[in-house]
Amino acid sequence: MKFSTQEDYGLRCLLQIARRPMTETALTIPEISRLEGLSQTHVAKLLMILRQQGFVRSSRGQAGGYRLDRDPSGLSVGEVLTALGGKLYDSDFCERHSGQLDVCTHAVDCGVRSLWQNVQQAVDSVVDRISIADLIDTKPSLPEIRFEDRTDRIPLLR
Repeated sequence: MKFSTQEDYGLRCLLQIARRPMTETALTIPEISRLEGLSQTHVAKLLMILRQQGFVRSSRGQAGGYRLDRDPSGLSVGEVLTALGGKLYDSDFCERHSGQLDVCTHAVDCGVRSLWQNVQQAVDSVVDRISIADLIDTKPSLPEIRFEDRTDRIPLLR
């Protein structure tokens, strides 16, 4: 499984903004571009998405730039990744992956749908529990996430 560059770069840009203390000036597109090694055009596109989703706010003028518009402890990595790239599996998955037909040929007896549902739930159970504050914290590691009901085999959803 892969996360898109849009999700990775967008999260990195958001973290740069979140790390900036409110007492300092807002971060500009050129600054974020330099810090992350990304083109200004790409950073501008990502910040537009983050702004439209209400994660950051922008201001114009000499002290203008981008600031976080949400409390980082109340903003989950899952929310950000979903806004930047969507979910791996959602209710429209089968329609988008039906091949050359208008309808998936396995709509009734699909052998992989439950697999993708379980994978999505597993990913969500991790990224929804990690906040932006967790990622910008100066502690050396993320909070431990335990899978209490983990077994060697995960029953597929039916």
